[in-house]
Amino acid sequence: MSAELVNDGDDACVHPGLTPLALAPPPQSSYQRWVKPVLDRGIVILLLPVIAPVSGIIAAIVAIELGRPVLFRQERVGRHGRRFTVHKFRSMRQDRRGSGEVQWPGDDRRLTHKSSDDPRHTRIGRMLRKSSLDELPQLWNVLKGDMSLVGPRPELTSVVRRYEPWQHRRHDVKPGLTGPWQISERGTAPMHEATHLDLQYVDSVSLRTDLAILLRTPVVVLLKRNGS
Repeated sequence: MSAELVNDGDDACVHPGLTPLALAPPPQSSYQRWVKPVLDRGIVILLLPVIAPVSGIIAAIVAIELGRPVLFRQERVGRHGRRFTVHKFRSMRQDRRGSGEVQWPGDDRRLTHKSSDDPRHTRIGRMLRKSSLDELPQLWNVLKGDMSLVGPRPELTSVVRRYEPWQHRRHDVKPGLTGPWQISERGTAPMHEATHLDLQYVDSVSLRTDLAILLRTPVVVLLKRNGS
């Protein structure tokens, strides 16, 4: 899917209350412009011998349990407010609204992020989500350049449309596979309520910061999986 602007209009503003000048991105550091993209793709390529077979096994399990397609695709907002498609392994059954099957009594997922106790989640799906293995296909987004390994998580377009002007500054950098929200408030606060963490990252992007987040992420995932 080709990148599109969030606001569907002819101007380059993500939010109708902002002018193009207000959204002009700040100058990138040498690290952001040259080193970070090379590291992103280099690390993914080095991990491919491990990632490929694991992804193949997961894809087979999802196909057996849920059928095809094995990937879930969703539009998110990236750098400069441009839309792109993220990929995940499916962890939920198909929507059965109107069929009399498995009715979900919670808030409509079209307006809010899905709940972890949504009955459409499968047993394998819950395991994939808890271990973050459902997000392995997003490494393709990193290779394509839509995402980075580290950065603010890409948000839903419906949520971004409700942003306050100051929140759009999180789009000054590429969204990440992991980021400050995951390692500090993961599972305890909605992503859009932790924008201040993303802005702190935007103001301090560096090799040291990225390595610290990358190294801490597996620990956070393991603690979450073990219920800590």
